Amino acid sequence: MGMNVGTGDGDGSMCDINTTPLIDVMLVLLIMFIITIPVMTHAVKLDMPRPTDAPPPPVRPEVIELEIDFDGTVLWNGTPVTMEALEGYFRTESQKEPQSELHLRPDKRSRYDVVARVLAAAQRNHMQKIGFVNVAEFRD
Repeated sequence: MGMNVGTGDGDGSMCDINTTPLIDVMLVLLIMFIITIPVMTHAVKLDMPRPTDAPPPPVRPEVIELEIDFDGTVLWNGTPVTMEALEGYFRTESQKEPQSELHLRPDKRSRYDVVARVLAAAQRNHMQKIGFVNVAEFRD
């Protein structure tokens, strides 16, 4: 939309096309085409599994609570064990299917070398599911 303000002489002619009505007509036609297009009703056939064919629920692995006290005592589910017995437990648990989860809970005052030896023994015996739990107390 241009407006010619003029310089005083009236013989100047305007050569610009007013496109506003053209755009309005095009928008009305576009809306009419959108409304009149039939809705796509193509169906896609899917072979969904039957409820009776559902796989059995996954077996939850056993959780082993492994605590390390401040004096270096290692507790396997609340029972004190030696490092040699711990190696045997790890060997037995790593053979199970699914493999048990090892929840390691070291005391805040426990020595690093004891925790490192327990983790090395677990790794040596192919324990794969190892996690530290209740570590919020270490953030003091």
